[in-house]
Amino acid sequence: MHKVRPQKQIVGPILRTVKQTIAAYRMLARGDSVLMGVSGGPDSVALADVLLTLAPEFSLRLGIAHLNHGLRPEAAVREAEFVHHLARSCGVPFYLQAEDVQLYRRRHKLSLEEAARRVRYRFYHEIAERNGYNKIALGHHYDDNAELVLMYLLRGSGPQGLSGIPPVRADGIVRPLIRVKRSEILNYNAARHLRYVCDASNSDLKFLRNKIRRQLIPLLQTDYNPRVVENLNKLAAIIRSEDEWMKDILRPLCARTLAKTDADRIVISIPSLRQLPRAAQRRTIRQAIFSLQGDLRRITFLHVDSVLQLAAGGSRYGRLDLPHGIRARRDDQELNILRRAPQRSDDTAEYLSYEYSLQQPGRVFIEEIGAHIELTESDGRIRPDGPCAGQLVVFFDMDSVHFPLIIRNFRPGDRFSPSGMSGSQKLKKFFSDHKIPRSARAKCPIVLSQNKIIWVAGHRIANSVQVTAATRKALKAELFLAPKRDDD
Repeated sequence: MHKVRPQKQIVGPILRTVKQTIAAYRMLARGDSVLMGVSGGPDSVALADVLLTLAPEFSLRLGIAHLNHGLRPEAAVREAEFVHHLARSCGVPFYLQAEDVQLYRRRHKLSLEEAARRVRYRFYHEIAERNGYNKIALGHHYDDNAELVLMYLLRGSGPQGLSGIPPVRADGIVRPLIRVKRSEILNYNAARHLRYVCDASNSDLKFLRNKIRRQLIPLLQTDYNPRVVENLNKLAAIIRSEDEWMKDILRPLCARTLAKTDADRIVISIPSLRQLPRAAQRRTIRQAIFSLQGDLRRITFLHVDSVLQLAAGGSRYGRLDLPHGIRARRDDQELNILRRAPQRSDDTAEYLSYEYSLQQPGRVFIEEIGAHIELTESDGRIRPDGPCAGQLVVFFDMDSVHFPLIIRNFRPGDRFSPSGMSGSQKLKKFFSDHKIPRSARAKCPIVLSQNKIIWVAGHRIANSVQVTAATRKALKAELFLAPKRDDD
């Protein structure tokens, strides 16, 4: 009886699993151009060999991309040379690029893992777009998925994290090995006599992912359940399918809350948002962030609920800064989810927002602009023609001021009655007439009593609170500006 060769026993099942995965998720179509991300490790080397084997069946055009992260100079050069040799031996185009991930990490205040991931994905997409590849294939596998699910579970993630690594993403990224186990990949490489390189950082236990892979999962397999990896993958599959089903049901409900959307901002109607069940409210916020950010990495349950608290709170204005430069800003009955722009001195009007309350005479620190406002009762009488309409120090008729006072910055539609003028005017026009730059308008504190502006701090008080001959007691208000820095 003819004995089946060991190579066929190993390679055949892997190829069948990959073909079934491709069919189940519609990963590839005939004639696709696929850019393979190859680090030189066992997973990506196996990916390249599998797709090269299947290329004639699917009429695939293939290419290999490799990124030098600049983290391990000597090893990185050897890995790049290895992958270049692999691409030449396979007869496919090779694309190489070097990036300073540490510099990117410092600039964007990210973890090393997150910075490397961002730079790597950006590289893949740039190469794919420039060279006509419509798919990007990566070597994530069955065990990777289980490790990620467990990591997100420990972090308290919701359905998005627990659904694991998506086999197919909307941006063209596909994972043909997602149903193949790490042990099967190693056996495949041995059977096919495939060489690969090992990244020393994969053994560094300062990274949470490595600790989960090398310590936690082996412990769970030994002491609790030997099938924990399988069960974590099963959990991910269940949550992913149910999450997709719930998205379809809730999509029309969430869409009703949208007042405006563009590339950098999504505006949500707060009254409409409040009409939704709590779960649908959370999904609305998560979807808004996802639309701007492209993923929900580092966005936690606490972040989402904090945004909902901002929308439900008593204050009509406020803001909340989220990871990855996303900001939630409340403007009365609208909740803006937007990309936070760099804080340039000439471009803060769109993004700066603050509001404080003063219950009685005292001092309040305005953190956003580094300034103080102090209100004290004045012992002596102030002459009507005295300094009642000054800039940094002003005096109000005490009987005309009602606490609590609100101290905030400019809002669209603000109006007030400047001292020395008849009638009211829009604050925007006042700023324009007095040639106050946009950046200064955004920072300028506005003091309100009973929802009426009584002082545009540093510029003018309102007619209604001026000291007159009938004033019995005055309230002194002082604006203490932040000290000017040497580099301003």
